[in-house]
Amino acid sequence: MKCIFRVLAGWCCLQIVTSCGSSGPAEQVFSGNPVLPGWYADPEVIVYGDRYWIYPTYSDAFDRQVFMDAFSSTDLVNWTKHERILDTAAVTWAKRAMWAPGVIQKGDRYYLFFSANDVHEGEIGGIGVAVADRPEGPFRDLLGKPLINEIVNEAQPIDQYIFRDTDGEYYMYYGGWGRCNVVRLNADFSGLVPFEDGSLFKEVTPEGYVEGPFMFVRDGNYYFMWSEGNWTGPDYRVAYAISDNPFGPFRKEGVILQQDETVARGAGHHSVLKIPGEDVHYMVYHRRPLEETDPNHRVTCVDRMEFGPDGKILPVTLTHEGVKSHPIQP
Repeated sequence: MKCIFRVLAGWCCLQIVTSCGSSGPAEQVFSGNPVLPGWYADPEVIVYGDRYWIYPTYSDAFDRQVFMDAFSSTDLVNWTKHERILDTAAVTWAKRAMWAPGVIQKGDRYYLFFSANDVHEGEIGGIGVAVADRPEGPFRDLLGKPLINEIVNEAQPIDQYIFRDTDGEYYMYYGGWGRCNVVRLNADFSGLVPFEDGSLFKEVTPEGYVEGPFMFVRDGNYYFMWSEGNWTGPDYRVAYAISDNPFGPFRKEGVILQQDETVARGAGHHSVLKIPGEDVHYMVYHRRPLEETDPNHRVTCVDRMEFGPDGKILPVTLTHEGVKSHPIQP
């Protein structure tokens, strides 16, 4: 009897998934959670070609977050690590941490937006842009300075998400300190384009917003998502709103991701993966293991995200097993 043994790396243990060819149907293979080995947070998930990519923050003390790794997979189960795709040596103005990557492809170039330094009035830092010819980099600084350095509408210039609207326009949602702005990006992502009223920044802060904005469209509805609570505490969570346009108003629908005292705490700062050609969605997020007390130690996880018949997002269940193997269909 031929048996296939698969070892999936968990955080504190190994999960063995076994299938035996002559004893009935093979068992489903799951990713396990955390899906990535090591301390990683703020994961941005995207599909490039026939591979899934996760770009996370290296989750450590602020002054040690000076580089970024990426991970790629063909099936959501087996992940390849791509080390140091960007670091502060390539971004001369980034003197301290780099975190919260936001990624997108345009043409034959790959862009990585990031937060750097701890920006207050008069300091250099904020949101930068890097570019590469391949998803795994190496990425190089596009501008030699931040794309957004100033504090507008009291929004800290961090946690950027790049959104391509259905009409081909590119917008960036960003903001910490409980405020969120949206800006319109120019064709090569080197600057901002004014809105029709001449303004460069529009505030779109919903009730309860703290940081970590994310946007996607499904069935003509714009789903705007964000993180609430304190990133170091157990109350960190994800909420969302629905609108018929990318600027809102965004009225909170509810909380859809939060801690489970039997699984993990501090679940938040997420992104959403839609499987190409399918109405299947996954939430990629970070959380803190129950036994972990260091606020900087967070792990990246993936769980299924589903919708009710009314289009509302159902609460996401935190799991240890993660998600099933799901190759991208040609």
